[in-house]
Amino acid sequence: METATRTLTLGAIETSLGRLLVGATEQGVAYLSFKDTPGTRARAAKRAGLPVVDDPGRTAEALAGLADYFAGKSLTFEVPIDWRLTSDVQRRVLTTLYERVPYGKVVTYGELDRLSGLDVGAQAIGQVMGGNPIPVIVPCHRVVAANGLGGYSGGSGVEVKRWLLTLEGSVPATLDWDPDRGPAAP
Repeated sequence: METATRTLTLGAIETSLGRLLVGATEQGVAYLSFKDTPGTRARAAKRAGLPVVDDPGRTAEALAGLADYFAGKSLTFEVPIDWRLTSDVQRRVLTTLYERVPYGKVVTYGELDRLSGLDVGAQAIGQVMGGNPIPVIVPCHRVVAANGLGGYSGGSGVEVKRWLLTLEGSVPATLDWDPDRGPAAP
């Protein structure tokens, strides 16, 4: 018998992109934000519709996975996911992304549409990516436009997407430019 999901616990971690906030229910990770502020915490609880409890063990695996990911030590997240903040269509697309697009690979919006078997079109897939409640862990940054990076609503936008894809080796690093010395040697 499945345990009823009745509470949300929040945990945070310092990363290269700032302090990330993770929310988990008894079922799994349900939420990730690129900001950890009192307002973000309140919005997470309101969005989940659950009371917040202090249960650090529930977020420990996700936070450890994020630490390893940002340190370049882990290529996958293998944490339980609670899809409660997604619609049926979002769940299908995001589950396909989570299960079939590995670290270091990218897929276009149109390819993800085909992989998901939905035939809703690239623009609708882009909207699903923009509404992903668990970025980084459910890697919407790996979904790109047919002619470039496309958009990204996480963190400070497309530069965060570029940074994550560079970390994963999917796109080449930009020039490391020092104003006094010029470009750094590779």
